[in-house]
Amino acid sequence: MKNIFFSIILIISALQLTAQDSYPIPQFNSATHNFGEILEQAGTVSHSFKLKNVGKTPLIINRVATSCGCTASEYTKEPILPDTEGVVTISYNPIGRPGNINQRITVFTNAPGSGIVLSLRGQVLPRPKTKQEIYRRRIGDLGLENSHISLGIVHIDEVKVDTLRMYNFGKENLTVSFNLVPKHISIVASQKVLEPEKEGTIIVTYNSTGLNDWGYTVNRLRVLVNEQNFQGNIINVSARIEEDFSKLTDEELASAPSIEFSEIQKDFGEIVEGEVVEHEFIFKNTGKSDLIIRKINASCGCTTVAPKITLIKPGKQSSLSASFRTNGYKGRQSKSITVITNDPKKSSIVLRLTGTVKPK
Repeated sequence: MKNIFFSIILIISALQLTAQDSYPIPQFNSATHNFGEILEQAGTVSHSFKLKNVGKTPLIINRVATSCGCTASEYTKEPILPDTEGVVTISYNPIGRPGNINQRITVFTNAPGSGIVLSLRGQVLPRPKTKQEIYRRRIGDLGLENSHISLGIVHIDEVKVDTLRMYNFGKENLTVSFNLVPKHISIVASQKVLEPEKEGTIIVTYNSTGLNDWGYTVNRLRVLVNEQNFQGNIINVSARIEEDFSKLTDEELASAPSIEFSEIQKDFGEIVEGEVVEHEFIFKNTGKSDLIIRKINASCGCTTVAPKITLIKPGKQSSLSASFRTNGYKGRQSKSITVITNDPKKSSIVLRLTGTVKPK
């Protein structure tokens, strides 16, 4: 009986070995290729991955899947006989894709466990930009690299300077001047006359000393070219005005004001369009000195906020009355209210009115 059992095992093992020997087996010489540094403007580059059939039956490449439209594939269509080679050629188009190359290619064959992953690596060096691409904003013959100067955080009593590049696309000299400029901003062109096909610089100086404003601010300035007022000649200068608490001592921080809201979000549930949402956000000064409400900003004109008082003594409570006019709004809504105070740890707090507005 034992002899019969062992004979069956030997037969099964032999059949398995025979079956294994009948498979095609693809073997790539390498599964990764690094192009190194290539120029974006040089155009498409290619690499051929060679594979050998080390199995006993013909190997067929069924398809090759690439990870994006920037790659294309060509491969051996005929059956690859045992002990012979085929090829999978992958082309990569770097145009418009500066930066790292990291592409995966999957090769599917008639071999068991089909789905061999190949990879392309490298670095695309960006092509030099044209003047039209650099100076995209046009005001007559004047080109600007941007229409927005973002100064980031500007502390009270701080002076911050930034620049904006410009270019003369015309065939005659240009003069660049500005109006609608507020008192706390100085803006000048470094070149009194900008010659044809020459670059220049616009210098913006932002002085927050004595500025009675807080939080995110935007000023719209008008650019005049040869004293002419062209359409679309507005540039924006933005800044976030904040109090500088970094120099406070530990004793000053310990005696500072502290604002604590009982809630920072109110879900008004479901209401019908046209109804007005009203809510009181209650807060308390839990610090040791006077709390000052510097500014309150609503996310849209549909939301209004009125503080009962703007100076709250230590230990005292107050509130903000918020209302949301729902005319013209439908669906899920989230309106924010930013409260700016002299609390050094929570100088900016965002309150929210959320809910769903159903159509009439």
